[in-house]
Amino acid sequence: MERVIMIKYGELSTKKGNINFFINTLYKNIQNKLKNFKTKIYKDISRMYIEFDDNDLEQILKTINHIFGIHEYVVAYKVDTNIESIQKLVLEVIAKEKFNTFKVETKRSDKSFPISSLDFSRQIGGLILKNIVDKKVDVHKPELLINIEIRKDKSYIYLNEYKGLGGYPNGTLGKGMLMLSGGIDSPVAGYLALKRGMTLDAVYFEAIPHTSIEARNKVIALSKKLLKYTNKIQLHIIPFTEIQESIYKNIDSAYCITIMRRMMYRIMERLAKMKKAQVIVNGESIGQVASQTLTSMNVINNVTNYPVIRPVACLDKLEIIDIAKKIDTYDISILPYEDCCTIFVPKHPVINPNLDDSIKYESCFDYNSLIEKAINERLVIDIKDEVDNKFQDLL
Repeated sequence: MERVIMIKYGELSTKKGNINFFINTLYKNIQNKLKNFKTKIYKDISRMYIEFDDNDLEQILKTINHIFGIHEYVVAYKVDTNIESIQKLVLEVIAKEKFNTFKVETKRSDKSFPISSLDFSRQIGGLILKNIVDKKVDVHKPELLINIEIRKDKSYIYLNEYKGLGGYPNGTLGKGMLMLSGGIDSPVAGYLALKRGMTLDAVYFEAIPHTSIEARNKVIALSKKLLKYTNKIQLHIIPFTEIQESIYKNIDSAYCITIMRRMMYRIMERLAKMKKAQVIVNGESIGQVASQTLTSMNVINNVTNYPVIRPVACLDKLEIIDIAKKIDTYDISILPYEDCCTIFVPKHPVINPNLDDSIKYESCFDYNSLIEKAINERLVIDIKDEVDNKFQDLL
């Protein structure tokens, strides 16, 4: 019995005029992710099919679980579209199953097939009752649901449906620059941005010697986790020490976090323009810390005209943690290595900063030259399954 993996598009089917662009991008993404397996992939406007080596099935399914743009997928048995062949295969497939009640659902996309979907389901149900003893039809809560999809040349029979990640395929809706710290929130924000069809580069602000190589390695490890959901990520490591020290030397401590975040946003805008990204993405959640009150966000955001997307802005911490555990970033994020956003937090940071005061404080030091230097001296790592050893010894 020949099997294929059948991909169902879901949300992509709403795209109408541009549906081919979305399907073709998904096709290329699946090809890229399965390049190490022996597969053959083909597609039409409603489905995609993957032929595979049986020995690779488990690993292929694990990989598909990390690809955005897939609504559902099934492992289906393929058969010629004729009544006798379908009947024979259905009996062969269910002979291996343990069940007492069942239901048959037929979808007939080939309208030249001589029997309607409902009538064919009834016919197959009668065939099962005739050939397999002690079975009953249950149209409400069957133990076994037998799905039949009838298409022009081939038809498909499957029993189990698996939910995909949904969303849009990576590369269909532009590029973002992700502010990636070592915390819980920003990797979740990156995951949610990827789900909406973006590609991402990541930016990490590093303050050696106040932060450690372990903190950097956390961010590299988090980037690898996000790489499972996309094709490539460049990680830009910004040397932020001089900027941060100048802030703490020249500015009222209550405003240090506000000014530090304004500097980060200036750098993010510069990098976004350099990398031809359309948006900045971060893990800010409303009210979670002093810099994430609405007043603080407004004052901090004032330095850039770039759109800033905050995917977790309206989620509470427990909701964010649930997603972090789902995408396997949580255990890395809670490792006890502080980043530059947490290591110098003042005892009483301003919750409702004033824009005029922020601008006045910034005039106390030459931040433009420091920003230029930090961007020019940044380290760029192409995230792969294994990071080159040379990056481990840069300190």
